[in-house]
Amino acid sequence: MADTTMLDRMARNSLGFLPTPVVPLPALSKYLGGPAILIKRDDQTGLALGGNKTRKLEFLLGDALAQGADVVVTGGAAQSNHCRQTAAAAAVCGLGCHLALGGEEPAALNGNLLLDRLLGATIHWSGARRKGEDIPAICDRLRASGRKPYIIPYGGSNAIGAAGFVEAMRELTLQLGPEADRVSHIVFASSSGGTHAGLMVGKVLGGLGTRLVGINIDKEESGEMTLGEHILDLAGATATLLGLDHTFAGADLILRDDYVGAGYGVIGDREREAISLTARLEGILLDPVYTGRAMGGLIDLIRNGEIGPRDTVLFWHTGGSPALFAHAGELVI
Repeated sequence: MADTTMLDRMARNSLGFLPTPVVPLPALSKYLGGPAILIKRDDQTGLALGGNKTRKLEFLLGDALAQGADVVVTGGAAQSNHCRQTAAAAAVCGLGCHLALGGEEPAALNGNLLLDRLLGATIHWSGARRKGEDIPAICDRLRASGRKPYIIPYGGSNAIGAAGFVEAMRELTLQLGPEADRVSHIVFASSSGGTHAGLMVGKVLGGLGTRLVGINIDKEESGEMTLGEHILDLAGATATLLGLDHTFAGADLILRDDYVGAGYGVIGDREREAISLTARLEGILLDPVYTGRAMGGLIDLIRNGEIGPRDTVLFWHTGGSPALFAHAGELVI
């Protein structure tokens, strides 16, 4: 591991049960005819039913507290795992929480939305704007009322949040020890870019040769950049924040766009099969929007031979199981 002094000096507030386990999936591996499959259980981070955003929030809430904020503001889809974990993190830290959620208020609360309410978040319904577009206006109103808001971007995906996954790659490398170089691929859901960018920086710091394979789960781009361009830009900003002299180029990025199906949150046969197989063979729950799609992509990469029977692949489970309940009617196999 290269110099991590800047990472270690960043403001951080402990929120998760870390390190999360790394365990084999022998039954799924056997069913698919190889390769060896490991899973990193970030669904077990512990904060309000867990998930990968806890890692980002440790650094983001650390920064918010250091700046004297008294409320955090973020946004996402109605069943956003990020928003649920942000609401929980704010509660732990004694901060208020405002969420800009896409869509309209439903007649009944379930899944992540139910948990948002239980955790005390104030919800602002934003219609078609599900990527935090209303955050600035919410912050203006809070400032006008004397509050000190701290903005957490969509998905927690800025350089501060991505640092959580630089630390996560260090955690994984220490867990695997001498076996780290045996892992040929790490496969994960890629959406707002922070997890992907952080892993890229962590790979460089750790000197690892593994291929980072992000499965794009959302065909809708936000802003002027494509998701790939955003990830590269964010990886560069994160490297700069940590004092790492490294330039990321297109060749450093593996982002698979061929598994987005009908789009964000639209469940198809690939997601249903992946969720069913992982549950019935390994007793592990995936979610319908992120990890179900990413595991579906991994299964296809194995079946088409892009990941071979002699490889060792690690699937990074980024959490999200509360959303299963909101999509119950679409998941019957």
